[in-house]
Amino acid sequence: MDQTTLGIGTRLQHTQFGQGVITGVKYATYLITFIHHGTKEIDKNDSNLDEIIEDNVTTEIETSSEVEKSLLKILQMWGGITEKVALGDRWQKGIMSLQPFDKSLKPKEIPIEDFFHKIVMLRDRLRVLEQNINSNKKLSDEEKVNLQQYITRCYGSLTTFNVLFKNKEDWFVGDKSGKED
Repeated sequence: MDQTTLGIGTRLQHTQFGQGVITGVKYATYLITFIHHGTKEIDKNDSNLDEIIEDNVTTEIETSSEVEKSLLKILQMWGGITEKVALGDRWQKGIMSLQPFDKSLKPKEIPIEDFFHKIVMLRDRLRVLEQNINSNKKLSDEEKVNLQQYITRCYGSLTTFNVLFKNKEDWFVGDKSGKED
């Protein structure tokens, strides 16, 4: 079975963690929410993973609760929400080289696509953090504003990487007041 192309909502069986559902897809890993172990980040090529398909579904798995049905429906509806962010054309198939000051040390080369993917994932996680702060019922409005200011500063620190994005609307935008930390 090719486990590297599974999508959100796919049911899986893991030999250590039991039954779970893919709730997030990353470059080399899946975020899987397990019934008895919570959410774990598992390598896509983990040999302990097995997709649950009609041939190996037990009666116990087929009788899912209304909550699971709702979750699967939501994941299927919103599974494609991960936006496609385009890398600038001039960076396609490029290599990022990090050279230590000490020339006797070996430089590190990273495909720009991999680095760009990490930057986009960081941006997406900051957005989720923002949403969690805004929807948190225990935080006061003042606490929310204070936390939002830190996120805005993080975006500002990341504006250096805007040169990698093909479309300006995908850029990081920090505090527009012009002051730096």
